Amino acid sequence: MIPIPSKLEGTEFHLYKLEQELKSLGYSIGGGWEYDHGYFDYEIDSEVGYQFLRVPFQAVDGQLDSQGTSVRLGRPFLLSHKYQRGLDDNVHVDNATASFDQFSEPVDPDASFPKKYIDLGKDLVKELEAVLIRD
Repeated sequence: MIPIPSKLEGTEFHLYKLEQELKSLGYSIGGGWEYDHGYFDYEIDSEVGYQFLRVPFQAVDGQLDSQGTSVRLGRPFLLSHKYQRGLDDNVHVDNATASFDQFSEPVDPDASFPKKYIDLGKDLVKELEAVLIRD
């Protein structure tokens, strides 16, 4: 994980409007969100595992699944997930758990981040600052 200091840290937005703005830039709400916090993810690459720019957010008022909720952004960071290969190769149609177990756990959820993408991650954060922080 590589933290990227940003002017976005501590800024507040209505979640719905923020999500619409970020979706148009290629971000999605990452899996594993809770009722009080979550992440916007931008997939940088999937060459060996997955490399993301992740922007954390925390509910300020209400829960994330409530209408009109505001969120506060945290420090963006770069993250690599390296997944096990071959776990999905032998899924049988009659296997009752196949629909639940088809996705593997990361071999290394904090895998080293490829240096060639660090500057791209910093540029993506600058783009977010330009789009979201209007002076």
